[in-house]
Amino acid sequence: MADDEAIIVDHVSKSYQNAGTPALEDISFTIKKGEFVFIVGPSGSGKSTLIKLLLRELTPSQGNIFCMNYDLKRIKHWRIPKYRRNIGVVFQDFRLLKDRNVYENVAFAQRIVETPGREIRRNVPRVLSIVGLAGKYKAKPRHLSGGEQQRVAIARALVNKPSIILADEPTGNLDPANTNEIMSLLEEINENGTTVIVVTHNKEIVNTMHKRVITLRRGVIISDEEMGVYIDED
Repeated sequence: MADDEAIIVDHVSKSYQNAGTPALEDISFTIKKGEFVFIVGPSGSGKSTLIKLLLRELTPSQGNIFCMNYDLKRIKHWRIPKYRRNIGVVFQDFRLLKDRNVYENVAFAQRIVETPGREIRRNVPRVLSIVGLAGKYKAKPRHLSGGEQQRVAIARALVNKPSIILADEPTGNLDPANTNEIMSLLEEINENGTTVIVVTHNKEIVNTMHKRVITLRRGVIISDEEMGVYIDED
């Protein structure tokens, strides 16, 4: 990989047993470090399969994927957890620990990777400040709005200083005002040097933000445009 490349997807296909057509068929693209990229397409277009390939939950049937200098086809099984530390993942449904407060939810991501307590006490307030929740560190998720819960999820994704943020429908459960705030936060994170990949159905945010857009349809890339727009479904 070149020094400025974060992800290379090289002629990748993925088929599932008993499926009539491949989930992905001969797709190729490169994402550079520091890019902000939308991946869009209707249900069944292959977006979820692509996410699982990038997280190394699946391996390609054909082709190769390189991410942050890891060859995902040949990576040793014991190295996968270390690889995944390079990617902070944000989900549509937040996936917060309901019995833990905001601070503990974010700290949990550090404890998993055995970060020393001294560093946790420094890092968690830092990322809560970035997402605008420094004053709510004692709150439980049930006392937060949907937008605030997603901010906690983003803080949790950020706390281990990943090279890439992968956001899977991060605004799917949010109203328009919170959607705009979350997208502005992801844009700010990107401007500070983190590569951001957003998988979304939200036409409005794609067309408003004028970022690179990769469009999948029935397992193939039909468009890859800088300053792209959401292509309406047939």
